[in-house]
Amino acid sequence: MTKEEKFKLVEELSEKLANTDFFYVTDTAGLSVNDINKFRKVCFDKGVEYRVVKNSLIKKALDKLDTDYSAFDEILKGSSGIMFSPEVGNAPAKLIKEFTKSTGLEKPVFKAASIDSDLFVGADNLNVLASLKSKNELIAEVIGLLQSPAKNVVSALQSGGNKLSGILQTLSEKEG
Repeated sequence: MTKEEKFKLVEELSEKLANTDFFYVTDTAGLSVNDINKFRKVCFDKGVEYRVVKNSLIKKALDKLDTDYSAFDEILKGSSGIMFSPEVGNAPAKLIKEFTKSTGLEKPVFKAASIDSDLFVGADNLNVLASLKSKNELIAEVIGLLQSPAKNVVSALQSGGNKLSGILQTLSEKEG
C-alpha cells in the first residue's frame, strides 16, 4: 500500500468514525478464512459493517477526531477489525456474543468500543454493552408505560359494564 493510499484510507476512516455514533474494535487473529467469511456474512446480515484495518491507521484516524481516544492506545496491538453500527449501539456486542456462542470459537474478541463518545475498553465490557437497550427499545418501553394507565381505565370500565349487564339480566330473569 502506497503512502497516498494509506493517507486516503486514514481520511476515509476518520470521516467514517466521526459520522458513526457506535463503533467497536475487535481481534479476529487466529480465525480461519472460512470463519472470517462466516463472521463477515453475519455482520452483513445484521447491518453491521466490518473492516480489518492496520492498528497504526486506526490510531491515525482516531487522532484526527475531537474525542480523546488515548484509552485505545493499549488495545491497538495485534490484529484489529472495526465494526460500524449505523443505528443500534448494542448490535455489534450482541453479534459477537451470538457468533462465539453459535460457532464455539473464542474469537472475535472484543477489544473496545465507542458508544456516543463514551469509551469501553476491555473484554469484560462486552456483556454490559450487549445488555444496553437501543434508543428504539427505550422509546417502546416509555410508550408502553404511558399506555398502561389508559389500558387499566378502559379495562375497568369494560369489566364494570359487563358486571352491570349481568346484574340487570339476573334481575330481569327473577322478575320473569
